[in-house]
Amino acid sequence: MIETNETHDPALTSWVSSANDAHSDFPIQNLPFAIFRLSGSSESFRGGVAIGDQVLDLAKAQKSGVFTGIAQQGLDRCCEPTLNAYMAMGQPVWSALRLALSRALRTGAEAEKSLQHCLIPQADVEFDLPCTIGDYTDFYTSVHHATSIGALFRPDNPLLPNYKWVPIGYHGRASSIGVSGQMFHRPVGQTKAPDALEPSFGPCKRLDYELEMGIYIGKSNELGDPIAIDQADQHVFGLCLFNDWSARDIQAWEYQPLGPFLAKNFASTVSPWIVTTEALAPFRKAWNRDENDPQPLAYLDSETNRSHGAFDISLDVSIETEQMRANGEPASFLSRSSFIHSYWTVGQMVAHHTVNGCNLQPGDLLGSGTQSGPLHEEAGSILELTKGGKEALVLANGEQRTFVEDGDAIIMRGWCEASGAARIGFGEVRGQVLPAKYKG
Repeated sequence: MIETNETHDPALTSWVSSANDAHSDFPIQNLPFAIFRLSGSSESFRGGVAIGDQVLDLAKAQKSGVFTGIAQQGLDRCCEPTLNAYMAMGQPVWSALRLALSRALRTGAEAEKSLQHCLIPQADVEFDLPCTIGDYTDFYTSVHHATSIGALFRPDNPLLPNYKWVPIGYHGRASSIGVSGQMFHRPVGQTKAPDALEPSFGPCKRLDYELEMGIYIGKSNELGDPIAIDQADQHVFGLCLFNDWSARDIQAWEYQPLGPFLAKNFASTVSPWIVTTEALAPFRKAWNRDENDPQPLAYLDSETNRSHGAFDISLDVSIETEQMRANGEPASFLSRSSFIHSYWTVGQMVAHHTVNGCNLQPGDLLGSGTQSGPLHEEAGSILELTKGGKEALVLANGEQRTFVEDGDAIIMRGWCEASGAARIGFGEVRGQVLPAKYKG
């Protein structure tokens, strides 16, 4: 497990004054990575680190003369248009660069004069996917979500018997994953009403969001070599916010016997910033399995996983409708949950994914599955909040929703807070639905 160190010291401040705001997602204790360029420019995309309301341009920092050794080697890779090569370098390099950046950005650092010209306001940049996502696997780690959804799809058998033994997942579509700001057309496909004799074809009528965490793989493993649960931190580069859009009516018709297909592969949206596993070290918590539930098999269990396997990450969801945008109204809050409720940990997901010899690659993305809490108001999808579309949500401006409508934007945020640690955040992930291209 990655231990806390001087980079996590809550007393640290930065010469970048906006990073010292107690409400900032990006204090010096965070230092997340993204791929960016100036908005509207033809510049090459390259790596950046968030510090307050600024982006530290790593391509400029690489030429500043401030950094040396393996930290400089890491910076060299961050100048590329994706972070894959840097992510592949592994924990020693990630940690060395984090430490060097922390020391260079601290109040009183001699590097201030050399790095001031490397800062760009976040308001002036646009983002790309932080890495090339070669493969994407979506897990199903919230027992509360699995039980709620199961009750809607299978009232007599909501939670299948393997759920509490196996971290359930499916192989998703990487090509349709977009960065925050993604706009996509409402999907079309086959659906079948319960009282219909045959299916019909057309736009999805029950479009949903899913509040998830994304987990980026850094260092790869060789084909045939499983990653042990206590080695997972050496392979997980960091986490992001993740919205796995879902067409519930298409899903209900197609999901048996092989699971999601067209209901899931039309769009998924990630936040631009990857918060590194090291930055999250102060927010690791004990992971518990109810003594009345099956206990994990040996390859999914360890003392370290039980004592520090969970991440305490607060999550919330809001909706911004076309009417709200037109009237200049703020988005309407929908729900709040936490990654702490996950039935399976990140380490267990990685260990299970590779136990058969599967080789993960730098940039591979794992979705956590919808993160719903134990209470109804902590649901991570609109399907759960509206009890299958039967109870409309009344938004702050009086509008109502049973599912996501054309023009709606879904906004998700995440942050971590703990005693003795500086608050850090993930920023936000935003995605908007456009009308279907299908004309009928």
